[in-house]
Amino acid sequence: MKNLRIVFMGTPEFAVATLGSLLMNDVNVAGVVTAPDRPSGRGRKITKSAVKVFAEFSNLPLIMQPLNLKDPEFISSLKKINADLFIVVAFRMLPEEVWKMPPLGTINLHASLLPDYRGAAPINHAIINGETTTGVTTFFIDEKIDTGNVLLREEVHIFPFENAGDLHDRLKKLGARLVIRTLAVISENKVKALPQKKLINQGDPPKLAPKIHPNDCIIDWNHDPVKIHNLVRGLSPYPCARSWFKSDSTTISFKIFESQPEIEKHAFHPGKILSDGKHYIRISCKDGFLNIASLQLEGKTRMSAVEFLRGFRITDFTVAVIQPA
Repeated sequence: MKNLRIVFMGTPEFAVATLGSLLMNDVNVAGVVTAPDRPSGRGRKITKSAVKVFAEFSNLPLIMQPLNLKDPEFISSLKKINADLFIVVAFRMLPEEVWKMPPLGTINLHASLLPDYRGAAPINHAIINGETTTGVTTFFIDEKIDTGNVLLREEVHIFPFENAGDLHDRLKKLGARLVIRTLAVISENKVKALPQKKLINQGDPPKLAPKIHPNDCIIDWNHDPVKIHNLVRGLSPYPCARSWFKSDSTTISFKIFESQPEIEKHAFHPGKILSDGKHYIRISCKDGFLNIASLQLEGKTRMSAVEFLRGFRITDFTVAVIQPA
């Protein structure tokens, strides 16, 4: 494993754990490919990717940030490294001339048990769909997204109280360890890659995990409390499930970070707010209520329900059942 020359490709914090694990195991990381520096935040300050920050801190010799992965200059620089293997974690889709370059192939770490939850947001969608298990997978990249032959998988339980941020932090560590195990298998020439079609039950297509768009975050209060609670968990702490407080004169957007579902038959219309004005906020939905533990008004900071009620007269409002016109 230590004799392999590796190029690592990744951008966000999720990828940093794997890069750190490679270095701690004395893997020869001959180059790092990450996203270009970009303006970020309200001040549009130029910001480095999490992987670049870590790579610089670790004094890695070569960091590449191509705008175009098909750029001949980038392709030429990549070839000169003479890497045995590319490792990809949370990066862009690679052109064929890149992923076919190393003699041992290009492997990817994905935060689900493939073939389920192929796509950009596997952690979010697993929780939103109410799954109780998920995991991480290493596989060989091919010409499609997350469809290549599987190397190793490891399953974990999703706890009922976990949100996407919690699960993200667990899976990035689990994934880092799985990549090391995968490298050991490859270096010992014990690879037994399994086509994903052998993991798909006939008549049961894989669940998908497309990118989360703003409209995916809107709460429909016609749904039951468990479904809404899973949406809250699956989108917390970012980008968050959202809705609107409405009165005769105004509409105010808010995000929910934490909630508890309460299954209970009632006669209220969806979107009815029940509160004592001091301690709790319950919103009616199908066959129950959502008890809000923490939330954030547009333009304000995150607050607990108790803190929020100190400065907001919630009894003057209802909740928009779906997005207001």
